[in-house]
Parts: sequence; structure tokens; C-alpha cells
Amino acid sequence: MSSGGGGGPSEPSGVKKTSKRPKYSRFTQQELPACKPILTPSWVILTFLVAGVVFIPLGVICLFASQGVIEIVDRYDTDCVPESSRANKVGYIQGEGDKMCNRTITVTKTMKHPVYVYYQLENYYQNHRRYVKSRNDAQLRSPKEENDVQTCAPEDNVAGHPIVPCGLVAWSLFNDTYKFSRNSQELLVNKKDISWKSDRDSKFGKNVYPKNFQTGAPIGGGILDPKKPLSEHEDLIVWMRTAALPIFRKLYGKIETDLNAGDTIMVLLENNYNTYSFNGEKKLVLSTTSWLGGRNDFLGVAYLTVGSICLFLAVTFSVLYLVKPRQLGDPSYLSWNRSPGG
Repeated sequence: MSSGGGGGPSEPSGVKKTSKRPKYSRFTQQELPACKPILTPSWVILTFLVAGVVFIPLGVICLFASQGVIEIVDRYDTDCVPESSRANKVGYIQGEGDKMCNRTITVTKTMKHPVYVYYQLENYYQNHRRYVKSRNDAQLRSPKEENDVQTCAPEDNVAGHPIVPCGLVAWSLFNDTYKFSRNSQELLVNKKDISWKSDRDSKFGKNVYPKNFQTGAPIGGGILDPKKPLSEHEDLIVWMRTAALPIFRKLYGKIETDLNAGDTIMVLLENNYNTYSFNGEKKLVLSTTSWLGGRNDFLGVAYLTVGSICLFLAVTFSVLYLVKPRQLGDPSYLSWNRSPGG
């Protein structure tokens, strides 16, 4: 019998003991060279000061660029409904009859061409999950996928035949129209290249044609020419790039003529699109652009706000450092400055 020792059975000779310890490298042991700055009061104050000095002028420049954009906004959804029908706007927009409407726009400042024409919709949630999912991008690209309409319900087929393009997004295509004139002379609206080139070339096929579109009740919005491929339906391409916010603008076209201060622009519009069912608003927008894009004060205000906060912090920390300074610690005690044996 063996003695009553506490040890376990001895390992057979010749068996190598395995170890889970990883192979040593500077990468696995996190010993690679790294920047480990010591944020002294001087460095902190200087950083905030530089940020403030840079951001505030940038904010002023961005605000000047935004304020240089000339913009005319005309809301017409209520005014273009006859007074006798305003108690039942939904019934009016869904009924038969002429929906033409005349609007007058006065140009307050000279607008250099191109003058961009937008339609603006409000209280319209294009980012609704059910709405966004009701489409099939593969069907838009290739005629081989025209029968794949599983994700497009309820606008997927008519009498068993697939709809191209299918889905609620295409079905609800905006279909108000605008015609402009000045001094009885028509102002042409160029609707070419109003969509993204990448969308025309990659997302909408040159050999995909509309089929069975807006042929079943109810009709959602605009119709498409079945003889033109989807890549040439730029209004549809613009509309299919859904907006993230409930207030959005989409490009309708470009007026490639200067509009002078004091000009009176006559607008003949066709009020077709139903925003009355969900208390939405429709606006016509004429706008120029700057090197920064359209009018948007947010970027300039953001730069000014951050720059002002940085300057305030720089001054505050400077006063605290001068009035009540604190002795700095010895950096030699930091772990990365100590020797391995220390």
C-alpha cells in the first residue's frame, strides 16, 4: 500500500506538459509604441484656445454662405382648394375634375441661374418601417427579377401580374406639376440630371420598363411612361431615395435663366397629390445655392457654438490656473515611465 501522502498520481514520464499561455509578442502583450500625452493645464488651455480660434471664423463663413442663398417658399395646399370644397379636402382631391391652380411669386432679390425648383412635403413619414420595406431594389435593376414582388405588398401584383416598379414607395410617387412664366414668356424647367448619377447607372435598369403600374385601384400618385426605362424616369429616382425626416424637399427641376429682383413669376400648377388625408403640407420652393449647398444655418451655428464653448473653457481654466494653481505630479511614477524592475 502507498503511504497516505496528499499528492496525486505521478505523471507518466515522457509526456510534455501543455500550457495555455500565448506565445510572447509585443502586440499580444500590448507593448507597442504608443502616444501617451500628459495633459498639463497648459496643453488643455492651448487646445481649447486653438479650437475656439479655428471654429468661430469657420462658423461665421458658413453662416455668410448660407445667408447668401436666396429662397422663395410658397405653400399652396390650402389655397389651391376651392373655398366650397375646403370642408372636405380629401373628397376634393380624390374626386374628378380640373385641379389646376394659379399662383403668383414675386422675386425679391436677383437669383442667378440655375434656380432650383423643389417640392416640400411636411408631416410625411417616408422613413416608416412598413413603407420603406415595401420595395424590391433587385426588380428595379434587372428584368429577370420582375416577378420577385414578395416584399412589395400590398402593391405587388394586379390580377396575378407583377407590378413594375412594385411597392408603396413607387406607388406613392409625387405627381403635382408646375409650369412657370414671366411676362407671358414660359420659363422652361430642365428635369434632366436631377437625380444621382449613381442611381441612374446602378440602381435603375436601362432595360427595365414599367408594367401594370397604377392600373389597379386605388391610385397612389404619378404614372410612368411604359415606353421609357426606369433609368430615364428621374422623378421616380428622386422620389425613391426616401427621406429620413418628416419634413423634406425633393428636386423637381432647374430653371436655367436668371430671375431679376421685382420679377413676377406666374405658376400654373396641378394640385393632384393627396396630403390632406394625413394633414400634410405642400410647398413650392425656388432656391439658389452657394459653395456650401442650399440654405442651412445649422453648420454655421454649430461651429459658433462649439467655438464659443471652447473659448469660454480656455478662459475659465486660465483664470483657475493663475488664481489657484496646483502642483503637478511627478511623471516618472507613471507605469510607462517606470523600468520593468522598478
